[in-house]
Amino acid sequence: MDKPCTLLVHFDKGSAAMANEIKADLEGSDVAAKVEAMKRAVMLLLNGETLPTLFITVVRYVLPSEDHTIQKLLLLYLEIIDKRDAAGRVLPEMILICQNLRNNLQHPNEYIRGVTLRFLCRLSEPEVLEPLVPSILENLEHRHHFIRRHALSAISSIYRLPHGDQLIPDAPELVERALASEKDASARRNAFLMLCLCGQERAVAYLFSNAEHVAEWPDLLQMAAVDLIRKVCRSPNRADKGRYIKTIISLLSSPSTAVVYECAGAIVSLSSAPTAVRAAANTYCQLLSSQSDNNVRLILLDRLNELRTSHRDVMVDVVMDVLRALASPNLDVKRKVLDLVLDLLTPRNVEEVVLYLKKEVVKTQSGELEKGGEYRQMLVQAIHSCAVEYPEVAGSVVHLLMDFLGDTNVAAAVDVVLFVREIIETNPKLRVSMIQRLSDTFYQIRASRVCSIALWILGEYSLSLSEVESAIATIKQCLGDLQFFTVSEEGEVTDSSKPAQPMVNSVTMSSRRPVVLADGTYATQSAATEAISTPSVTPGSLASTLNLRSLILSGDFFLAAVVSCTLTKLVLRLEEVQPSKVEANKACTGALLVMTSILQLGLSSYLPQPIDNDSYDRIVLCVRLLCNTGDDVRKIWLQSCRQSFAKMLAEKQFRETEEIKAKAQVSHAQPDDLIDFYHLKSRRGMSQLELEDEVQDDLKAATGGFTKETDDANRLNRILQLTGFSDPVYAEAFVTVHHYDIVLDVTVINRTKETLQNLCLELATMGDLKLVDRPQNYTLAPESSKQIRANIKVSSTETGVIFGNIVYETSNVMERSVVVLNDIHIDIMDYISPATCADVTFRNMWAEFEWENKVAVNTVIQDEKEFLNHVIKSTNMKCLTPPEGEDSEFIGRVNLSFCYELLPYYD
Repeated sequence: MDKPCTLLVHFDKGSAAMANEIKADLEGSDVAAKVEAMKRAVMLLLNGETLPTLFITVVRYVLPSEDHTIQKLLLLYLEIIDKRDAAGRVLPEMILICQNLRNNLQHPNEYIRGVTLRFLCRLSEPEVLEPLVPSILENLEHRHHFIRRHALSAISSIYRLPHGDQLIPDAPELVERALASEKDASARRNAFLMLCLCGQERAVAYLFSNAEHVAEWPDLLQMAAVDLIRKVCRSPNRADKGRYIKTIISLLSSPSTAVVYECAGAIVSLSSAPTAVRAAANTYCQLLSSQSDNNVRLILLDRLNELRTSHRDVMVDVVMDVLRALASPNLDVKRKVLDLVLDLLTPRNVEEVVLYLKKEVVKTQSGELEKGGEYRQMLVQAIHSCAVEYPEVAGSVVHLLMDFLGDTNVAAAVDVVLFVREIIETNPKLRVSMIQRLSDTFYQIRASRVCSIALWILGEYSLSLSEVESAIATIKQCLGDLQFFTVSEEGEVTDSSKPAQPMVNSVTMSSRRPVVLADGTYATQSAATEAISTPSVTPGSLASTLNLRSLILSGDFFLAAVVSCTLTKLVLRLEEVQPSKVEANKACTGALLVMTSILQLGLSSYLPQPIDNDSYDRIVLCVRLLCNTGDDVRKIWLQSCRQSFAKMLAEKQFRETEEIKAKAQVSHAQPDDLIDFYHLKSRRGMSQLELEDEVQDDLKAATGGFTKETDDANRLNRILQLTGFSDPVYAEAFVTVHHYDIVLDVTVINRTKETLQNLCLELATMGDLKLVDRPQNYTLAPESSKQIRANIKVSSTETGVIFGNIVYETSNVMERSVVVLNDIHIDIMDYISPATCADVTFRNMWAEFEWENKVAVNTVIQDEKEFLNHVIKSTNMKCLTPPEGEDSEFIGRVNLSFCYELLPYYD
C-alpha cells in the first residue's frame, strides 16, 4: 500500500553514502546543514527508502534543536516514518519522542505549540497520544487563539479514532464549554465542527440557542452551521425542519457570498415549497449579477438549470433577472443564459424576452462588442426558437433581423435567412411585408448560400402581380447588364454593365485571355465588373447591386442554377396572374436571355473551371420548361416545393415534440404508498413555508415524485462475473461509464469458513486507461461480503482492457493466495450516445473537423433503409435526416447518402 503523506516531491534514489552523509550533517552543529539533511531524509522516505539507522540520530541530535525550521521538518519526518512493526505493534522507540512532544506542547513559543498540535491531528497511535492528552487539554485555555484553534482540531481528531472516546471520554462536553466562551472565529468553527462530528445533539442545541444571532456569526461558523443543517435534515427523522429552514433563510442576508450560495442550495434540498425555491432562485440571480468571475457565473447557471428541471413554474418568474447576465462578455455565459431562458418561455413572458433579445441585437450593431458576430448569431437562433414556439411574436423582430442578411458573419446571415424562410411559411399574415422587405434588402446579401435561400423564398412566396414583377426586377438588377463577357477582334475590353455616365469616376477590374476565332484570327476574351465611385452612392446604385453578378463570375454555378430556377418559377406564376400575354412573354424572353448568358459563360474558356454537369442540366431544364410548359409540370414547380417544405417543418416539429416527451420523466406512485392528507393535519405552530412544504410533499407522494425508478434489468445486464463459483473468493463487478471516468463496483464474497486477512484487489490496465487510486486491504469474515470501488480515468476513446487478481492471506497458510480475475473489456460504444444537432451547426462542424471518410462496406443487406437502421443501431448513433416515406426509392438513396451524418456526441 502507498504510505499517506502530505508532500510529494520527486527525488533521486538514495544510497548508503548518501545516508551516511545525512547522518554526519545531522550530528554536526551547523543549523543550515541540518535543515538540508532533514529535507533530503524526508524526500528519501517519501520515495520509498527506509533509512532504519537514522531514527536514533534524529532523536539525539535533532530533537533538542530550538530552530523552528528544524522542528517543522522533524514533525514532518515523524509523520511519515513507520511507527509500527510487521505485527502491528507500536515500535518501542516511539516512546522516546513522547517527552519531546510533551515539552513542545508546553513550550513558551506559540508557534512550536501550534505546529505540534497540528502534527498530533495526523497521529493515529493511541500509545503515543495517551500521555499527551493532559497537555493537549491544557492548551484549550491558552491566551493565544492560534493555539486554542489547533488544540480543538487535535481533540477532534483524537476523539474520532477507533478508541478515541477512551482517551478523552468527555471531549464533547469540554469542547462545548470552550465554544461557549470562545471569541476567535476559526477556533469557534473548529469547536463547532467537532460537535457536529462527535456530538451532533450538542451542536444542534448550540445552534438553536443562538438562532437569533446566527446572522451575526462569522462566515466560517455560518458555513459550518449550514453543513450541520444539511446533515441533520438528511436523516429519515426530519423533526424541527421548519426551524432549520428559518435559520437558512436568515443566513440568505449574510454579507458572505459563499454562505449565501450554500444557503440557497441547502434550502432547496430541505424544502420544495414555492417560497423556498423562489428565495433560492432570487439568491442565485443576485449572485449572477454581482459576481464577475465567469466560472462562478457558469456554476450559478448550472444551479438555476437544476431548479428549472424540478420547479419550472417558479423559475418562470425570474426569467428577466437571468437575462441580465447577458451583460457578461463571455460567450459561454451568454450561450448558457440563452439556453436556460428558452426553456422557461411562456405566453406570459415571451414578449418581454423577445424585446430584450431585440435590444441586444441592436447593441451588436455598434461594433464595440468582442465577437459581436458570434453573439449576434446566438441571438438570432434564440429569437428563431421563440418565434417558432410562439408565432405571434415573429412580426416584432423579423424585419429587424432581415437587416442582417448582408452580415459579414456568414453563419449569422444564414441563421437569419433560415429564420425568414420558416416564419414566412408558418405566419401567412407576414408574407406580404416580408417579401417586400426581402426585395428591398436583397442587394445587401454577399454570401452565396444566403443568396440561394433568399432566391428560393422569392420564387415560392411571391404570389401577387406586383410581388412577382418586383422580384424579377430585383434579380435582373443584381445580375447587371447581359452578356457577362464580350469578345472583340480589336482586343479591347468592352463591359456591357458599364453605365453611360462620363462624369463618374470608375475603376474597371478585368481579366483578359487570347482566344482563336472560327476564321483563325486572334481576339481577346474578357469579363469585367465595374466599381463605381460617386460622391454619394445610394443603395440602388449599380455598384451595390451586382452581388449576383460577382458571385456568378467567381465560378458559383450552383447559385446560377438557383437563379434560373427562381426566374422560371416567377415567369410561370406571372403567366397565371398577368392578364397581358405580351408582358408575360416579355418576362419569359428576359429570363431565357439570362439563362443562355449563364450557359455561354459556363461553356467559355474564360473561367478556370467550366460549369458542372448538374448545374448545366438544371439550367437547360429551366430553358425547356419556359419554351414548352404543361399543366402537370407547372403544378410541380409552383405547388409541390412549398408542400414539401411545409411537410418538412411539420415533421421537424413532430420529432422535437416526441423527443421532449421521451425525455420527460414520468413518475408513478405505488398503490400501497402512504399519503398524508394536508387538510387533515394540525396546522398549529406551523409557518406558511412549512404549510407549503407539506402540500408539495403530498403532491410528490401522490404522483410518485419521491420514487426513483431504475432500470434493474439493464443494471443486471451490466454485471460482469470476475471469478468462478468454485473459487474460494467470488467476485463480480458493475461497470459505470460516465464521461471519461470508469467506476468499478466490485462485490467480493468470502465463500470459505476462514477469515481472509489483507485481502486486496489488484488491478492493472491496458490501453489508454489509468487506475486513479489503489484499493486498500480488507479483512473478510467467513461467508461475508465487501463492496470495493475502484476509479479508472480514460485518456482517450480507444478500447481498453482491465485485468487483475485478488490477493489474500489466511491464518493457516503463511503464503499469500491469488485468484485471477476475468478481463474487463471497455468498449468504445460505451462512450457514444445518440444526440441531436441543428443542420447549420452540423455543417459548420463538418467543414471544420473534416470528418468524412470513405469506407468500403460488405453487407448482405439489400435495402438502403434497412442498412441505415442497422448502422444506427450498431453504432449507437442517430440519423440527422428526417425519416421519409416508404414508397420512394429516391428518398432511400438520399437517406443512404446522409448516413455519414451520424453525429458521435460524447455525452
